Amino acid sequence: MQKWYHIFSKNTGLSIYIWVVFCILPFYFIIRFSTPTEVFIGVLMIVVFFTTFRLSYIKKGWTVYLSVGIEMAISIGMTLYFGYVYFSLFLAFYIGNIQNKAGFITLYVVHLVTTISATTLGFFTQSQIFFSQLPFIIISVIGVILLPFNMYNRIKREKLEHQLEDANVRISQLMVMEERQRIARDLHDTLGQKLSLIGLKSDLAGRLLQKHPEKVHKEILDIHQTARNALKEVREMVSDMRSTKLEDEINHAQQVIGAAEMNFHLEGNPVLDRTPLLVENVLGMCLKEAVTNVVKHSNATACSVMIQQLPGEVSIIVKDDGIGIGSTALTKGNGLRGMRERLDFVNGSLEIENRNGTVLSIKIPNVVKQQSEERLS
Repeated sequence: MQKWYHIFSKNTGLSIYIWVVFCILPFYFIIRFSTPTEVFIGVLMIVVFFTTFRLSYIKKGWTVYLSVGIEMAISIGMTLYFGYVYFSLFLAFYIGNIQNKAGFITLYVVHLVTTISATTLGFFTQSQIFFSQLPFIIISVIGVILLPFNMYNRIKREKLEHQLEDANVRISQLMVMEERQRIARDLHDTLGQKLSLIGLKSDLAGRLLQKHPEKVHKEILDIHQTARNALKEVREMVSDMRSTKLEDEINHAQQVIGAAEMNFHLEGNPVLDRTPLLVENVLGMCLKEAVTNVVKHSNATACSVMIQQLPGEVSIIVKDDGIGIGSTALTKGNGLRGMRERLDFVNGSLEIENRNGTVLSIKIPNVVKQQSEERLS
């Protein structure tokens, strides 16, 4: 953050030493004149220029344009009277900081016209001074033409980069919130019903203990089985939440399909490049669910998995030669619904076709990988 006493903008792209030279040069041009009045007027103009230049970074609204107008008048005066044209570069850098498009264009045109006019007139009034510094004057005029646009685009790009960084932070926060909500839903669906059932059966067993002790054993067995099922579902849920490499899931899928006495064929490289861990985890979980459906419901003899890594997206196509998938399974299948929910979370898509079996296509766009990824534990 710039302080009030900083004269130069920090994002000019020029070394501070160059700006120091530009600050010292006007005094050199002034002391060449021997008249004390001329020296006093010149020093006063320099002080007023730098004071106004600094205030123009602090002020807002119409006072900014008033400050720039004063600076332009001083720059013209220094050019015509003392032969010092380099205040125009200060103005060129400052005008580039104005992000209001109409204000930027207006000040840019006015500054360009006044600078060229004052410089041209200076060649007629003080030809010796101006011709002696002709190369530097040409560079200054080119700077007046190009530097405002360079600064304007640079600041605009930095602003967009900051907005993108803030958006990425916000997306990360939303991803954490969504994951927490998903875990809460899974815990509720997994444990809520089971614990309620265990509580009811425990109460029932307590009531039956005195009147019908022979039925208590059955209720206790039911409680034991319900608890085991709940523990199994919790373990499966935790296993799903762990970060899984797609390569590991491919190996697991090959083992499952082989155990089901199906032929397995793989196309593409399961080792993903430049893919965020979250995206790879979602791909692995969807592949696991797709292979499970093939084994359980397809009655197929072969299953193939094709992995495509394109610049814009990553896709996995799972194909089998089974009986196909019915419309009821498409709309009511819990596994497919879970896959769609996971894919929606990363802007992915799921397509299913009946084509000599079932063809399931999973696509997830490639997102910019952040410097620090949040790993699921």
